[in-house]
Amino acid sequence: MEENKRQKQVGKLLMEELSDIFQREGMNIVDGGMVSISKVMITPDLLEARVYLSFFQVKDKMALLHKIKERSWEWRKLLGQRIKNQLRRVPELEYFTDDTLDHVFKMEELFKKISEDRKAFGEPSATE
Repeated sequence: MEENKRQKQVGKLLMEELSDIFQREGMNIVDGGMVSISKVMITPDLLEARVYLSFFQVKDKMALLHKIKERSWEWRKLLGQRIKNQLRRVPELEYFTDDTLDHVFKMEELFKKISEDRKAFGEPSATE
C-alpha cells in the first residue's frame, strides 16, 4: 500500500532524528562496522514505525540488532523529547535489517565472476 503525504513526512522526520540520535549515542559505528538507518515506514495511524537498519562490515548483525531492540525504549524517549512539538504521540519503534547492501555486494561478485569466466574462455565481454 502506498504511503500518503503525512506518512512520508513523519517517516522522513523520524529517520533524520533517529539518525542523529544514533550518531550522538555512538551506535552508528559499532565493532568496526557502520550502522545506518536506510528507511522508516510508518503506519497510516502514525502509531507504529518500522525502522530499517543497514549494517556495513558488522560481524554479528543479529546480536547488534538485538542490542538495539533492547534499548528501544531509550531511543523512543530521546525521540519523544525531540519531536514533541511535531507529533502528539511518539510511534512505537520496530527494528528490522535492511539487506539491500548484501544483495548489491552479492550481485557485484556474480558480475565479476561472469566477467572472469568470459575472459578465461576468450569470449568478448558485454562492455567491448
